[in-house]
Amino acid sequence: MSTDTLTPGLVRINYRKVIARALADELATDPTVVFLGEDVGVAGGAFKATEGLKDRFGDRVRDTPISEQAIVGTAVGAALMGLRPVAEIMFADFAGVCFDQIVNTLAKYRYTTGGQAKVPVTIRMSNGAGSGFGPQHSQAAENWFLNVPGLKIVVPGTVEDLYGLLRSAIRDNDPVLVFEHKNLFALKGEIPAEPDDSFIVPIGVADVVRAGDDVTVVATQQMRHRAVQAADLLTAHGISAEVIDPRTLVPFDMETVRASLAKTSRLLVVQEGPPDGGWGATLVARTAAENFELLDAPPRLLACDPTPVPYSGPLEDAWLPDAQRIADAAERLVDY
Repeated sequence: MSTDTLTPGLVRINYRKVIARALADELATDPTVVFLGEDVGVAGGAFKATEGLKDRFGDRVRDTPISEQAIVGTAVGAALMGLRPVAEIMFADFAGVCFDQIVNTLAKYRYTTGGQAKVPVTIRMSNGAGSGFGPQHSQAAENWFLNVPGLKIVVPGTVEDLYGLLRSAIRDNDPVLVFEHKNLFALKGEIPAEPDDSFIVPIGVADVVRAGDDVTVVATQQMRHRAVQAADLLTAHGISAEVIDPRTLVPFDMETVRASLAKTSRLLVVQEGPPDGGWGATLVARTAAENFELLDAPPRLLACDPTPVPYSGPLEDAWLPDAQRIADAAERLVDY
C-alpha cells in the first residue's frame, strides 16, 4: 500500500485505498471478523480497494459467486453463528437484487427474536454519480433504506471518516450499511500509520465542517465538498455559511443541525439524487415540524432532477448540483 508520510504518526492515503486499511485493522484486531464478496480477494476488488487482504488474512477473505443474495445470506448466517462479517456489494445499485434479505431478514432478525440473536453485519457498497457509470451504476441508493427500522446507514465523505466509520460499523452489534462514494476515490486524507482506536468515528455524530452565522448548509459525501466550495463563493457576497456533514443518516444527529439553526435561522439541504423520498426531504420536513420557531425563511432542499442519472458526461454534470448552484440557493435564502 503506497502512502506518503506527512505528519509524525500519520500517513496520507486516498479514499479508495483507505478501505483496505480499515478492513485490515479490524481483521487484525478481531479474529471473528471475516470479509466476503465478488472478486474481493484474489483480484483485490472491482475498484482495487481491497488489494492485499487475501494474501494477509487467507480464508478469512472469501471470493463469492456473482450472487448478491448468496453474499448477504452467507453474511447473515455467519453473524448468527458468532462471526462478524463484512460483505461487499460491488455497486450500491445491486442492492436491489438482495433487497428482501437486507430489509426483511437482516434488519428485522434481532427484533423478531426478541433480542436473543444479534446480526453484526456490515455491508459495504459503492454509490454515487459523477464518474460516468450510467443510470444503473450511479444511484444514491442509501435513500432506498431510510424507511427500514433496524439498519444503521453511514455515508462517509472524507478519508478520515471512511476509515473511522468503517471500523466503527464493523464493531457495531447491529447491521450497518456503509456507502462509499465512487467519485471520491481519489480524495486524500490522513490516518494513523498504525492502528489507533482514537481515530474511530462514532456512528450518529455529525461534523461541523465549517462554522458560519448566516445560513446552515447540510450535505453528505460529494455534496459536502461542493457545499464547502459554495461557502467560499458566498464569502465574496458577505455571507457566512455553516456547513454540516451528517456522516450518518441513521441514526441522524438532529441536535447538531438544531444548534446551527439557532444561530443562522436558515436551512439549505443539498442532496445527491432526486428530491422525493430521500434523507434531505426528510430533514426539511422534520425541521419544519420540530424547529419552525428557529426559522426566518422556509427550509429548502436542493436536489437533482427526478430522472435517471445521465450517462452523458455533460448531462451528468448538469444533473448534479455544483458549487455555484448551491451558493445561489443559499444566497436566496439569506435574502428571503
